[in-house]
Amino acid sequence: MSSAIPNPPSRAMVFLLAGAAGIIVANLYYAQPLVGLISVAIGMPESASGLVVTLTQLGYTLGLLFVVPLGDLLENRRLVVCGLLATGAALVLAATADGAWQFLLAALGIGLGAVVAQVLVPFAAHLAPEATRGRVVGQVVSGLLLGIMVARPAASLLADLAGWQAVFGVAAVLVLLLAAVLRARLPERRPAAALPYPALIASLWTVLRTTSVLRRRALYHAGLFGAFSLFWTVVPLALAGPDFGLSQADIAVFALVGMAGAVASPIAGRLADAGLTLPATAAALALGAASFALPLLAPAAAPHWLSLGLLAAAAIVLDAAVAANLVLGQRALFALGAELRSRLNGLYFALFFLGGALGSGMGGWLYARHGWHAALLAGMALPLTGLAAWVGEYLRHAGARRAA
Repeated sequence: MSSAIPNPPSRAMVFLLAGAAGIIVANLYYAQPLVGLISVAIGMPESASGLVVTLTQLGYTLGLLFVVPLGDLLENRRLVVCGLLATGAALVLAATADGAWQFLLAALGIGLGAVVAQVLVPFAAHLAPEATRGRVVGQVVSGLLLGIMVARPAASLLADLAGWQAVFGVAAVLVLLLAAVLRARLPERRPAAALPYPALIASLWTVLRTTSVLRRRALYHAGLFGAFSLFWTVVPLALAGPDFGLSQADIAVFALVGMAGAVASPIAGRLADAGLTLPATAAALALGAASFALPLLAPAAAPHWLSLGLLAAAAIVLDAAVAANLVLGQRALFALGAELRSRLNGLYFALFFLGGALGSGMGGWLYARHGWHAALLAGMALPLTGLAAWVGEYLRHAGARRAA
């Protein structure tokens, strides 16, 4: 049987889970601004340097499909701690890499291990009573998003000071310390599922096929996350270009601006708890599209401070929309039953990560071939696609209310 926890989690426990999620997920993003440094150091040709990031993303996708569902089968605290120990070992392997194969193997392991962040979010939902589940999940997701936003600039600044190996060395220490803290502080949570592992994995298709909420929420967030990935792929290129001429340190500081958007997570959680998921989803998708319109408002001859200000505002609005919609989706999925939460969460992330891959690939290609404005228009179109799908859901709800 699943262990019952009658009282809502303390503020300290929610803070611990939020901080842990941020520390864990940050490991996925440390290598992104360091690709050039790492590929030269480990002797990789420029044509293959993208593998530094791709292997981490591949490991994470595999982990979402084959590790995260274990949260519905195995005791959760042990699963999280074992995942962190594996992540720490992979980070040490990356920090000491002197060749391409060692680093690429480490990158794959980092991605696989980092999926335990997606075991912690359903864990937080389990700890929280129904009335405050959205707020608690929103607070934990805020920590996760802060980890994503801080990782890139922190890696750039630390690499400038102490070299790229120090980034992975410090990350390994943080992850191993976190494993010890979570082992001591997390309560046990034993799922009720008694499926053998092959049957658990086979059930993923059934869950996807029979859960319309999962398919809708994944579509909505694929549009927003695709826009987010496109934005943060293209904006550093534009900021370093002749129009802005920012240094890497300046770009790292700019990336921190988006952190302000993380405040939307607990707000979205409260709206979901109040039964306002449907209108809040429309607002998030509309804000995501509107964020790409802000840089387009700058006249061609606008001073740099105005263009940069509009771009910073766009970053905050977009990150807030992504943060809010992520929580709204998870709150809707976690209401479907405790026995499915880890599988639902793993499928949700795997599906919208496909949108992220599409967005980043499309953004880089459009920027190189057709310029900045073409990339912005494509970014606007992605959440608008999700909004068009939302209209269909709204009409179905309205029709059901009239029929009743």
